[in-house]
Amino acid sequence: MSPTPPSARQQIVHPRHADHWRAQIDLGLDRLQRRMAGMTGPSTGCPPTTAEALAGGVDLDRPLGDLGQALTELERVWLDDAVWFADPGYAAHLNPPVVAPALVADCLSTAMNTSMDTFDQSVGATFIERALVAWTASRIGWAQPAAPDGVFTSGGTQSNLQGLLLARDTAREAGVPLDRMRVLCSADAHFSVSTGARLLGLGADAVVAVPVDRRHRMDPDALAVSLDAVTEAGDVPIAVVATAGTTDFGAVDPLSEVARHARHHGAWLHVDAAYGGALLVSPRHRDRLAGIELADSVTVDFHKTWFQPVACSLLLVRDGDSLRHVAWHADYLNPPEGTDPHQVDKSLQTTRRFDALKVWLTLRVMGADQVGGLLDDLIDLAGRAHAALSTEYPDIEIAAPPELTTLVFRCHPLHSELGEPELTELNQEVRQRLYASGAAMVAATRVDGRQFLKLTLLNPLATLEDVLAIVDRACGAMAELTTELPRAHRSVEPAEVG
Repeated sequence: MSPTPPSARQQIVHPRHADHWRAQIDLGLDRLQRRMAGMTGPSTGCPPTTAEALAGGVDLDRPLGDLGQALTELERVWLDDAVWFADPGYAAHLNPPVVAPALVADCLSTAMNTSMDTFDQSVGATFIERALVAWTASRIGWAQPAAPDGVFTSGGTQSNLQGLLLARDTAREAGVPLDRMRVLCSADAHFSVSTGARLLGLGADAVVAVPVDRRHRMDPDALAVSLDAVTEAGDVPIAVVATAGTTDFGAVDPLSEVARHARHHGAWLHVDAAYGGALLVSPRHRDRLAGIELADSVTVDFHKTWFQPVACSLLLVRDGDSLRHVAWHADYLNPPEGTDPHQVDKSLQTTRRFDALKVWLTLRVMGADQVGGLLDDLIDLAGRAHAALSTEYPDIEIAAPPELTTLVFRCHPLHSELGEPELTELNQEVRQRLYASGAAMVAATRVDGRQFLKLTLLNPLATLEDVLAIVDRACGAMAELTTELPRAHRSVEPAEVG
């Protein structure tokens, strides 16, 4: 006889139903643990059409009534093909494996369903978040008379948007017309700068791309020229966005020099440290962020190089009073005459998860040096991989030495007559074949219009052998593809050259 399905009220997480919901959590964790133990690569190579059909075949109007059956279905629809970031064959995007204390914190905050908008919904959580904001600001190095503040956000895109909003409204208070506002960033800055400008009514044309140097860092001399050109055109540079860790190359702009030029023109300086923010806790590489203390606002993504679950980002400001530009008071939520501390006064979001708890528990268990040490190890791994590819792989072309933990390369057979169109098509196919194999995943990008692949190394458990195994697979796929080309484009024997 099958057990009686639980009532709707029994599904509510409550002490009266503790045995029920705890058993469900245990069942879910057991399925997850078994699935992880059985994973043999970062993916199964599931194509989009198959994934769409699996989800589309579920009738959401006919519940199964049993968690075990629902989990079995969920494995088929999602978990079996979920990308496994902790596998050493995963080197695609900025997705790290997560640390255990953060996972525990996520479970706790989700069970309590804490919302970070008003004090009466969060109480102690308000001050955990505020303490983390103050701690991170101290790591940046903002000193008196600065009164820094900040707020957790959904990710770097939102943090950058809010930083630009503060710059825009500071300029508006000074009487700068919206159509005259300009934002300057490097040519390799994150696309969210342009997205933010459009959302803020400035338009994509308001963003001025500044050339980069050979290390893909913003060129300070070019910035000075661009700032002067903006001013001479009758426009106003309201913000300069420096990047501390570009997505492709991990490049950190020369922050002190950028800050000097921004100050000279009265522009707000925002530092997008979504990727490189964990250098704040690096025991060996903190100096790469020299000058970040000169910023007016900073983005830090904990869900990248701090090994936290998504989503977990932080916008910090040197002057907490600047957050007044996002404050809005509602009689039913945070009336202006109230005295309780409300985080919604600083946020673009109203309902917001207690993401700060993940970072808090990680720091209380592991400490900042251990987190930063993991990043240091990955920086070393990227350097060792670059050295190996430079000396042992003649058919690999490297776009630039790594600055943080990314390595941009492409398969370029040494003795071939392949042109750029063929190299583009073949390297794109190499990436697809790696994914379809289920054994490895890499990302793709373009450098000066040329197609490249990218290793993003964010797994502290990966070894140099693991990284080179990915490259070996890429070289093997390229060798297979070149044999399928017409004779004129195939690799030729060294004796035939010249």
